[in-house]
Amino acid sequence: MGDDVISSDRGLAGVERELLRSFAGAVIPASTEYAVPGADDEAIAADIVEGAAGSAAEVAASLAALDALSKDSRGAGFVALDTAGRLAVAETFRSAHRELAAPLVALVAQCYYRDERVMASLGMEPRPPYPDGFEVEQGDWSLLDPVRRRERMYR
Repeated sequence: MGDDVISSDRGLAGVERELLRSFAGAVIPASTEYAVPGADDEAIAADIVEGAAGSAAEVAASLAALDALSKDSRGAGFVALDTAGRLAVAETFRSAHRELAAPLVALVAQCYYRDERVMASLGMEPRPPYPDGFEVEQGDWSLLDPVRRRERMYR
């Protein structure tokens, strides 16, 4: 990434934002079949960057590790790769650096699935669950019988 990457508690630097957006697009690409944008969509990416602001230093460290995996002989990083290359590096990153990749993937998924377009494509009303809540189908209460028969446990 280089000297132009300077993270602070205020958020991510421009290069880091672009790297995060590229990674998000590799994690959740756009789908023409379901008519949904990828996680690198402008609005979704902005939400991801905003969500990363609270842990900018950790996100920046994860992005630096991702970018280091993708450096080629010319020094080009993750952003310069084509779609297939990004996907391959993202998979390598996920398997080689699980502790760094997991929070990034969780952040991408969380922001992606709260986008109104994505919620609508899933057949969900695009709104927050509170205060209206969602209807939950009644289940089989007998499934709790083993728990009810258990001896009481106290701390």
